[in-house]
Amino acid sequence: MRGAVAAAGAAAASTAVAPSAQATPALARVNYPTARLANLRDLKVDEVHDIAYPDADSPGALIKLGQRVEGGVGPDGDIVAFSTLCPHKGFPLFYRADDRSLSCPGHYSRFDCEKGGQQIWGQATQNLPQFRLRVDANGDIHAEGVDELIYGRLSNVMG
Repeated sequence: MRGAVAAAGAAAASTAVAPSAQATPALARVNYPTARLANLRDLKVDEVHDIAYPDADSPGALIKLGQRVEGGVGPDGDIVAFSTLCPHKGFPLFYRADDRSLSCPGHYSRFDCEKGGQQIWGQATQNLPQFRLRVDANGDIHAEGVDELIYGRLSNVMG
């Protein structure tokens, strides 16, 4: 019996290993249709402009922060947009101008608008979805995609 086990082990050790399979990484973002959200003239520092993107069932906030920030667009690089559905349980978020965060009244998660929607407190397990923006020559602000999973959607980050 020992001889058979040893022979089988030697045979297994001498067997050539097949090259490993290469997986194609999944896309990190979905390319939603471009949508006009507002014009530069419509925005004032620290005042939320309510939007819906990528569709009417996805509320968001377009905010001019008054200083250049991560992911910001416009002449000053200070305009950002985020989903206002908390990624934890979908509660509607509200903007706090005193610390430039979006806050959840449900379980108190807070997200830093100056740092790309990074979670700074609370029960959420992911950062806030930020909308990719572009400003055209007329000052119109367009959304062109989302960088995280919008609450309640199972496939918005799958290609």
